[in-house]
Amino acid sequence: MLDEAYSQIFLNEVGDVTMRAGGTLNLAEDLYAPVLLYISPRSDGVAVMTVFGEISQALQDDQFANPGMLWVDRGEELWNTPPPTSKPACADCHNDAATDMAGVAAHFPKFNKNLNAVVNLEGQINHCREEHQQSMPLEYESDDLLALSAYVGYQSNGLPIDVAIDGPAASTFAAGQAYFYTRRGQLNLACNHCHEDNVGRMLRGDKLSQGQVGGYPAYRLEWQTIGSLHRRLRFCNVGVRAEPFAFGATEYIELELYLKWRAQGLPIETPAVRR
Repeated sequence: MLDEAYSQIFLNEVGDVTMRAGGTLNLAEDLYAPVLLYISPRSDGVAVMTVFGEISQALQDDQFANPGMLWVDRGEELWNTPPPTSKPACADCHNDAATDMAGVAAHFPKFNKNLNAVVNLEGQINHCREEHQQSMPLEYESDDLLALSAYVGYQSNGLPIDVAIDGPAASTFAAGQAYFYTRRGQLNLACNHCHEDNVGRMLRGDKLSQGQVGGYPAYRLEWQTIGSLHRRLRFCNVGVRAEPFAFGATEYIELELYLKWRAQGLPIETPAVRR
């Protein structure tokens, strides 16, 4: 393992890890979810190990180290490639994404007049594919849809989230707010019980966050891939032993709009890196 410049191991429970270099790592904390550790060999043969959670922000900010950038690069390729239908590529309509797409992701979910519904960024991408490229919509959580979403989102990095919740979006916002405060599942918990009432407290090996969503699509260590916000919401449903909704479900679109409003003014961080 230590023959490589950087290697990875995963720990699923408390215990000792014996390294080929002869050292032993004693884990003092409760690690129920896999934790990624980087092993960096030194010239003297001693392995230096760093718990990834402590450096995830630095990894996220490094374009060369952030694994989510692989999907951004793939998204750029898709952006510039015409579909098999010989219709225009995304770039043919929107030109340079760095300028024309700057700030776009910060306004989603938003009301789409043609669909007469609030859609998220993934929904808008698929609408454009069907309407302007005469192509089949990309499957939710497919690499191509994640890549395009990550690429478009990346163009808004650092820009403040700014979603509209009035007018035709008002009912969607109200439904999302109601979802956030509604108990569900066998554990009878609502979103606010973790992400408002107990922020900063420990839940097993994890510190409860505010549940901000400006980094999605995000690369999560537990997934070892990039994933959409809806994947994370489904995980939360399962965590409270509730039946998850389908990807792209109306309930998740409603909740996504509320969560984006809740993060109003915070910067887009796509692709974020999370544990």
